Amino acid sequence: MEYEITGHTTLIGLLGRPVGHSKSPMMHNQAFQALGLDYCYLAFDVGEEGLKQAVDGLKALGARGMNVTMPCKNAIVPLCDRLSTAAQISGAVNTIVIEKDKTITGHTTDGAGFFLSCREEGFDIKGKKMVILGSGGAGTAILVQAALDGAEAISVFIRSNSAFLERTCQVVEQLQIQTKCKIRILDYQEPLLKQEIHSSQLLVNSTNIGMAPKIQECLIPDASYFHPELTVADIIYNPLETRLVTMAKEAGCRAFGGSYMLLFQGAESFRLWTGKEMPVELIKKNLFSKSN
Repeated sequence: MEYEITGHTTLIGLLGRPVGHSKSPMMHNQAFQALGLDYCYLAFDVGEEGLKQAVDGLKALGARGMNVTMPCKNAIVPLCDRLSTAAQISGAVNTIVIEKDKTITGHTTDGAGFFLSCREEGFDIKGKKMVILGSGGAGTAILVQAALDGAEAISVFIRSNSAFLERTCQVVEQLQIQTKCKIRILDYQEPLLKQEIHSSQLLVNSTNIGMAPKIQECLIPDASYFHPELTVADIIYNPLETRLVTMAKEAGCRAFGGSYMLLFQGAESFRLWTGKEMPVELIKKNLFSKSN
């Protein structure tokens, strides 16, 4: 099917800075073309200082919605008229839907995308215990979604001097009011970290430790931290397989990187905008195979 821009084409896109490296335009435009949908996805380099003007302009132009990336995920929140439960608790938005009345609904699809990628790999968080390393934007979204999806317990490891500590404490307080999940915030101490991982079914690295070009870095010192029933996930997708993932696989764990999280958070945004399911198998083959 030939892909054409028409006089009726609806705008969708990405707001943030920088955005030139993003795979999102390719991902969404291929999906629109595959389903014959008259939408076009563009990336806009916008910082916090120009965000309100950009959003006002998009509403005036009849855009359907936007993905929002750093540094705008928190700054977009007060520009929304309503928030999803996950966005409200986490205090961050990565997807906005512009309704017919020009009001804006803010969502965070990072956590939902992460757990869709987990289910793709055969893991379901419900009733399980998780250890998460770090609690930045993506980590907080995963933490929130895990509790909302029925995780039994979560241990969050974060440095005591982290700029995210106060916000993480506030998020955990909200989650303990709204869910039955048992959540602890812990400082990095190797005996304690090993103990918590050994009693968990999922380990998630939500930090940038191990990202290219520093691909030999890893927060887990050695394979003694793993056990065969542990699933290990890294949100990093460059490289496709981090040292953490390689170590976990060699130890006999199910392990995977962040490329499918990127795919499935995009698929969730796609569904919110269009009401259609993204053809994820096609996009996976075209953009997320090891040959790409």
